[in-house]
Amino acid sequence: MSLLSVRDLDVHYGDFQAIYGLTVTIDEGETLAIIGANGAGKSTLLKSIAGQVTPTAGSVTFADVDITRTPPHKRVPLGIALTPEGRRIFPSLTVEENLLVGAHVKRKGPWSLASVYEAFPLVADRRDRLGANLSGGEQQATAIGRALMSNPRLLLLDEVSLGLAPVVVEQIYAALPAITSTGTTVLVVEQDVNQSMKVASRVQCLLEGRTVLEGRPSDLHRDQIASAYFGI
Repeated sequence: MSLLSVRDLDVHYGDFQAIYGLTVTIDEGETLAIIGANGAGKSTLLKSIAGQVTPTAGSVTFADVDITRTPPHKRVPLGIALTPEGRRIFPSLTVEENLLVGAHVKRKGPWSLASVYEAFPLVADRRDRLGANLSGGEQQATAIGRALMSNPRLLLLDEVSLGLAPVVVEQIYAALPAITSTGTTVLVVEQDVNQSMKVASRVQCLLEGRTVLEGRPSDLHRDQIASAYFGI
């Protein structure tokens, strides 16, 4: 059953069109990776799902409810959580306080301080440290943990690896099996194709706001992906 269905989506920023007739579906329990170069429309898609951008055409349906015009603060209680590009944790709060912010909607589910700390030892070791004093990887892990504290049905991850050392990226992605094992559906946007292929049930490649390739990682060849990614 499709948990999320995005149909024929158009998104504009003023006169500039970022997405053209895009369709994306994701089933409950899946991990879908949206890949593409910078400017492909990946983050705009996530913002449309989270309600931060209003489409000019098309629809967004979540759990059989049309949420195309639903404001962002009403989507979180429905079970949608976004880890935004740039992390955006609160610098004046401790790691634990940042996590507790994510729990304000009080949705029932498997995620609590204890389970987040178990999934992200990096976060547990820094629980009393201020957000302003965290490294990029620590901020990213905290931001994902904060999103999980809302107990989402759908977790949106925007550019997890951006600006992070490869070893830190590996540590963060190592937590994904613990996340998906709880039944959480994951939609991850990435420029890092290798990481995407490792974790995804399906991959969808965007180029200039349109889908140019999609399929299961095992069915896609590296040359196909490179051609789609760069528009060759």
